[in-house]
Amino acid sequence: MGHFTEEDKATITSLWGKVNVEDAGGETLGRLLVVYPWTQRFFDSFGNLSSASAIMGNPKVKAHGKKVLTSLGDAIKNLDDLKGTFAQLSELHCDKLHVDPENFRVSPGVSALNLPAGCELFEDTGVGSEET
Repeated sequence: MGHFTEEDKATITSLWGKVNVEDAGGETLGRLLVVYPWTQRFFDSFGNLSSASAIMGNPKVKAHGKKVLTSLGDAIKNLDDLKGTFAQLSELHCDKLHVDPENFRVSPGVSALNLPAGCELFEDTGVGSEET
């Protein structure tokens, strides 16, 4: 991974500060589970994932989504040591949970599509809202 300039870091940190982690986290993970249903197999303990509405209303999905975006926020605070920041999570997901790294390639696209919905920056523009 490349290095970030001080300007890059300031921009990333500023934009991230506008993200509502609680709202965007649940929405992002929920959409991932709906759009890529094979990822549901990693969340058997979450209960009812039988439909899009069940997934989007599932409190465990919302809580874990918040946890994921909180981890991303931790990484943003440590942009100079992303490997170190994610080392334990990487070990957990790869070695203990046996999640194929290819599954993480779909997450950024879902997050990028969803973050405007949980970002104060877009509230006045309507970007990410149901009407757009």
